Amino acid sequence: MKKRGYAIGIFVVLLLLTATFVGVKAYYKTKPVTVEERHNISEIITSKAKWEKVVRGDGGFIEGINFDREGNIWLVSPTTGELLTVKGDNVQLVKNYPMPVGAKYHKDGRLFITDGTGVIHAYNHKTRESEIVVSSYKGKPLNGLNDLVFDEVGGLYFTEPMGSSATHPIGRVFYLPPESTEPELFAENIAYPNGVAISADGQRVYISEFDKNRILSIPSKEAKESPETPFVFGQFEGGIGPDGLAVDTEGNLYIAHFQAGQIVVLDASGFKYGIIRLPEDAGTFTTNLAFYDGYLYITESSKNDVWRIQVKKKGLPLYGLQ
Repeated sequence: MKKRGYAIGIFVVLLLLTATFVGVKAYYKTKPVTVEERHNISEIITSKAKWEKVVRGDGGFIEGINFDREGNIWLVSPTTGELLTVKGDNVQLVKNYPMPVGAKYHKDGRLFITDGTGVIHAYNHKTRESEIVVSSYKGKPLNGLNDLVFDEVGGLYFTEPMGSSATHPIGRVFYLPPESTEPELFAENIAYPNGVAISADGQRVYISEFDKNRILSIPSKEAKESPETPFVFGQFEGGIGPDGLAVDTEGNLYIAHFQAGQIVVLDASGFKYGIIRLPEDAGTFTTNLAFYDGYLYITESSKNDVWRIQVKKKGLPLYGLQ
C-alpha cells in the first residue's frame, strides 16, 4: 500500500509540474532573438532634447512631484515638513506636516501624502482640510512611510522602509483596498522599499529596493492568474539606489537613480534603453519624477531643483488625473 501511495504521490507531482510548464508556455510569449542592440536612448529623447530648470526651492529636500488637474506642480519636503506648490518662478508653502515624503492624487481631488511618522494624510487643496487616512496595521503603528501609488480601481500601494537596510531587510509594502481604512500586507523582507509604480497593463507592481540597488517586480493584487512570481526586474550599478518611478503608456519604466544624477529607462521586459544624465550644474540626488504635457519632470534634492526634459513617450495616466 505504501508503494502505491508513493506512486500516486509522484503521479500527482508530475501532473502539477506538467500543468505549470504548460501554463508558463501559454503565459510567456517567445520572441525572435535580437541580434542587434535592443534599444537606444534616442527612442526616448531626441538628440536635441535639453534639460530645462523649472524652479529652485528655498531649502529642504524637495521630492514627491505631482501635477493636479489644472497643471499645477505639487511637492513635499520631509526635512522641513512642508507641502509645497509652484507659483510662477517660486516654490510656496501650503501646509506643514511632520515629515511628508511622497504624494499622489486620488480621483476625488485629495492629495494623499505618506509621512515619515508612519501615517498617510489626505489633503484637499480646495477646502484646505487634511485628515489621517492610515495610521496602523493590525492595531500596531506603522514605521516611517515613503512612496505610494493608486491602482486603476483606487486601491493604494505604499512603502514602509524605515528601519530597514541591506543588512537588515525588514521593509514592507502595503495595499489599502478601495474604500478601506485597514491596509493589507503586500510584500515584506525588502531592503529599504522606496519608490513604487504599477505596470501599464496593471499586472505588476514595481518596487525600488533602494539598499540593494535594484527594482523588484511582484504580481499586483489585480493580476490575472499566471505562473509569474516576484523577481528582480532591474539591477543597477553606481549611485546608491533607485528612488521614484514612473511608467509610460508603452510600459517602459523610468527610474530616478539617487546619487547617480540620472534617469534609467527600462522596457517592459527589463531591457535597458539607456540613461538620461542630468546637466553638469545639477546635483546627483535624483529623487522623483512625473510626466506632464510631453515632458518628464524630475526633482533633484541636493540643490532643490525641479528639471524637465522633452520626451517622445506619453506618461501612463495616473488614477488621480483620470
